[in-house]
Amino acid sequence: MATNKDIIRATYEGSSEDNGRNLRAALAPDATWTEAAGFPYAGTYVGADRIVAGVFHRLATEWDGYAAKVHTYLEDGDRVAAFGVYSGTYRATGKAMTATFAHLYRLEDGKIVTMEQYVDSATVMAALSPDR
Repeated sequence: MATNKDIIRATYEGSSEDNGRNLRAALAPDATWTEAAGFPYAGTYVGADRIVAGVFHRLATEWDGYAAKVHTYLEDGDRVAAFGVYSGTYRATGKAMTATFAHLYRLEDGKIVTMEQYVDSATVMAALSPDR
């Protein structure tokens, strides 16, 4: 049986298609996904369709080479934290960024019920700003 950490790891460490498929399969029907204040997609999204549309579709269409590379996972009971670095180039400005992040997940019965993002949003927002 997969551990909670295994479930989360499977949403980061494969191809984009595999990660997306694994994430959808791991989300509880009423999962809440909170993107940090100050991040371009800030807010809380509920349910897989809203999470995909509000976050992942936008990442796929607004960025080139967007990636979330995790370097550390920590598991404590029903919680898993993933620490890593985002990178990518914002298409509208052509500006690249890297930003550190932490994602805190809570799982119930092998399903993600919450995710909270913590991120260095200033570096991300700088990529969205056109040169003056």
